Amino acid sequence: MQGIGIGCCSNDVVGQLELSPTMSNSSSSLSMELDESPESRIQRLISEHPVIIFTRSSCCMCHVMKKLLATIGVHPTVIELDDHEIASLPLPDTTAPAAFIGGTCIGGLESLVALHVSGHLIPKLVQVGALWV
Repeated sequence: MQGIGIGCCSNDVVGQLELSPTMSNSSSSLSMELDESPESRIQRLISEHPVIIFTRSSCCMCHVMKKLLATIGVHPTVIELDDHEIASLPLPDTTAPAAFIGGTCIGGLESLVALHVSGHLIPKLVQVGALWV
C-alpha cells in the first residue's frame, strides 16, 4: 500500500500515514512487516479492530457510516485505500466503503443502515466489545 489513512469519527479528520516497506513499528497495529502483502495487512487490520471501515478518500457514504456509528457511541477505525488497493479487500465485488464488525464484512452503507433499522446493529456492536450498554 502506498498510503493508508486512519481516522475516527470523533473529529472527522482522516490523517495520512505513509506505510512503505521500510517502515516498521512493533508498537503500532498499523505497522507492517517487510514481507507483508496488502491482502495479509488488510486481514490483520480486520482481525485487530472490532469496527473498521475501508474507504476511498472523500467518500460521502463513509462519512454517513461514521456519523451513524458515532450517534450510537462507536468510533470505528477508518482506513483509506486508493483504487488499486481496494482490490485487496476480501469482498466479492471489491467496493468501498466496506464495514467490518468483529472481523465479519457487513457490507456498505445500505447494509449498515439495514442492520440498524432491523435492531441487529447494537447487539452486534456489544457482542464484539465496540459498545457498552
